[in-house]
Amino acid sequence: MRKKLRVAAYAVCVRDGRVLLARSPAEDGTPEWVLPGGGMEHGEDPHDTVRRELLEETGYRIEVTGLLGVHSFRRPFPRRGLRRPVDHHSVRLLYAGRVTGGELAFEVGGSTDMAAWHALDAVGGLARVPLVDIGLRMWRECGAEGRAPDPGGGA
Repeated sequence: MRKKLRVAAYAVCVRDGRVLLARSPAEDGTPEWVLPGGGMEHGEDPHDTVRRELLEETGYRIEVTGLLGVHSFRRPFPRRGLRRPVDHHSVRLLYAGRVTGGELAFEVGGSTDMAAWHALDAVGGLARVPLVDIGLRMWRECGAEGRAPDPGGGA
């Protein structure tokens, strides 16, 4: 079985009670909402990856305000056609981001076809990938600065 490692960076951008998401077709072609972001290029810093991917997928420039966490998973993909089966390992860095410029725009010829702001309380009703919920949970726990709140004891 062929082994594949993918390292990617995503951003959770929340503004005025709304989260920025991009739309991408699922394996069966059905559109799903995803966190904007994507795979690192060889030699690229993940901090630069998330800023580049956000601009490509949404039209916005962002400031990375913190690292929310890292999510890792493995999933085997069965053989398809003449292709060998793949043991896929994905390492995803999730950042908090703040929009600093640009205008909402849709990616052309990429992995997403549109981007939009969604009310946080409406996300549960969207067709979305699990990473959206993972990212929002990390954001709620860590906040926009990428830090868990101090439980009251100081350092």
